[in-house]
Amino acid sequence: MELVVRFDHALMERFLDAHRHDGPWDRWSSFLLAREARALGKLETPDRLMALAALPTLRLYPHQIETAQKVILEMHGRALLADEVGLGKTIEAGLIFKEYLIRGLVKKALILVPSSLALQWQRELWQKFQIPAAIVKKAHMWETHDIVIASLDLAKREPHKSAVLKQTYDLIIVDEAHKLKNPRTANHQFVKAITKKFCLLLTATPVQNEIKELYNIISLLSPGHLGTEDDFSRTYVAGRRAVKNAEALKSALRLVMIRNRRKESAVELPERHVVTVPIRLSREERRFYDAVSNFIVREYTRRGIHYGFALITLKRELTSSRDAVYKSLIRLYEKLPQDAPLAAEIAELARLGREIRTHSKLKALIELIREIDGKIVVFTEFHGTLFFLQKALGEAGITSVLYRGGYGQNKKDWMRELFETKAQVLLATDAGGEGINLQFAHHLINYDLPWNPLKLEQRIGRVHRIGQKHDVFIYNFATEATIEEAILKLLYEKIALFEDTIGALENVLERLPKGLSLERHLADIFIRATSEHEMRMRLGNVVEALRKLKHEEEKHLLVGDTIDPPGIAESPSGSIATNPDA
Repeated sequence: MELVVRFDHALMERFLDAHRHDGPWDRWSSFLLAREARALGKLETPDRLMALAALPTLRLYPHQIETAQKVILEMHGRALLADEVGLGKTIEAGLIFKEYLIRGLVKKALILVPSSLALQWQRELWQKFQIPAAIVKKAHMWETHDIVIASLDLAKREPHKSAVLKQTYDLIIVDEAHKLKNPRTANHQFVKAITKKFCLLLTATPVQNEIKELYNIISLLSPGHLGTEDDFSRTYVAGRRAVKNAEALKSALRLVMIRNRRKESAVELPERHVVTVPIRLSREERRFYDAVSNFIVREYTRRGIHYGFALITLKRELTSSRDAVYKSLIRLYEKLPQDAPLAAEIAELARLGREIRTHSKLKALIELIREIDGKIVVFTEFHGTLFFLQKALGEAGITSVLYRGGYGQNKKDWMRELFETKAQVLLATDAGGEGINLQFAHHLINYDLPWNPLKLEQRIGRVHRIGQKHDVFIYNFATEATIEEAILKLLYEKIALFEDTIGALENVLERLPKGLSLERHLADIFIRATSEHEMRMRLGNVVEALRKLKHEEEKHLLVGDTIDPPGIAESPSGSIATNPDA
C-alpha cells in the first residue's frame, strides 16, 4: 500500500494571515489546522500560565497565581476581583493581562483608574510585567497607543468618550469598580457601552449600601448571569442589606467573582508595633482647650444640629494644633458683625490661643523624629496643622515635604520622589495619602487620629502592605483628658484595630445606613454629653455594637463579604445598636 503525503501550503498561509490580523477564526479550515497543531504539541497546554516563565523574578503568592488561572481557564477573562485590601488585586490583574498578551489574545487594552493612581499603574505594569502603557492626556492618544491608562472621569468626557466608544478593546480593567454600582450614573453607562472582549473589575468593597449594587456590577461582566433585576430581587434579596437563598447566590457568584481574604492567604506581612505617645497639655494649652470646649457646647445647645458640623470640626482641631483652631476661629469671626457679642467672645478665644508659647504635641513630635533612624510619615487631618508642622520642623533642622489633597498628580509624584530621595519626613493629610505606596518607609505617626477607622487603616496601608520588608512602627499621639484620648482608648484599642487590619469591620462601616455615619454619631456624643462619664459610657455602647458586628462579619465566607450582617440602627439611648430589620 502506497502512502501519499501532501502539504496544503495555501491553508498554512491563510492561517498565518489570520494570525497576523487576529482573525477571522470562524473558518473550518482554521479550526482543523489549530486542532492538528495542538495534537502535535505545537501549542502550549491551556492549563499552564506561560507568564510565569516570562516573569522569573516576580514574587507571586499562591492566591494570585490561582486567581489568574481561574479567571483565564474558568471565567473566560471576565471577572470581579474583590480581594481584601492589601492582597494585590493589581498584581492579579497584571498577571492576567500578561498571560493574554503572551497568548496573543490581547493587543489593545484600556485601564481605567482614579487619576491619582494612573502613574502607579503605569509603573507597576512596566516594572513588574514589562507591559508598556501610555497615560492618556490628549484625545489623539486613544488612536496612537494600543495600551492606555486613563482616569474614568477623563475617559467619559468628550472628546475622549467618542474616541473610546468607536474602538474595540481586547481587555479593559477598571480599578475602584464600586464606582460603577449605580446603573443610572455616567460611570456605569460609559463602561457598559465600551466594546470589549475581556473585562476585569477590581474593588475591595463590591457592596457598600445595598445588595443590588452587586447585581449592577456583575451585569457589566456577564449580563443576565444573575437573571433580570426583578428575578434577582425575588430570588436573593430579603431586604436592602439582607439575602435569602445565600448558598445559591454563592454558587452563582463563584463563576464571576473571586474574593481572597487575608487570613486565608499565604501573605505574611511584617509585624505592626503600636506605641501610644501620651501628651500632657501645658497650663496655657489646657486653658485654651477648656475655653473653646465650653464655647462649643454652649453654641451647640443654642444653635442646634445645623451649626454642629462647624463646631465639631473646631473640637477636633483642638487636639491637633492651635494653628488649626485659630484658622477656624477667624473664619467664624469674619462671618459676624463686629459689634456682635459672639464676635467679642471669639476674639477672646483667639487671644488665649495667641498666648500659647509651648506646643506640647510639637515638642513630642520633634523628640520622636530625632530618635528614629529612617523615613517617617506623619498624618494629620487639617491643613492648618500641616503648614504649622512644616514650618516648625524646618526651624528644628528636620527636612520634610507636604503631600495633600489639592495637589495635581505631577506635584504629588514630585513630593513622593523628594521624600524617598531627600527628606526624612512626609507630612500628609488623609486626602493626600490616598493611593500612594510608601513601602520604603516603616515609621508612621498619627499626629491626630481620624474618627473613622477606615481612614486609619488607609493611613497604615500606605506603609504596611505587600513589598514592606521591615516591621512597621505606628505611633499614636493622644492628648490626655481630651476627646483624642477617649477615641484611642475606647474605639481603636478595644476593637484591636492596630493589631489586625480592618478586615470585617470595613464592611460593617461601609454599610452603615445613610445618614448614620460613625463620625457624625461620635460628634453628637462628644457635643451632647453632659459629663465625662456620660461621654465614655455612650462611646462604650458604640464600641460594643461594632465589636459584635465585626465578630459576626468574620464568620462569613464568600458572599461572604458581600452580604451584610445584621443592620445597624440608632437606639433610643443614642448609641448604635444592631437591628435585624434595619
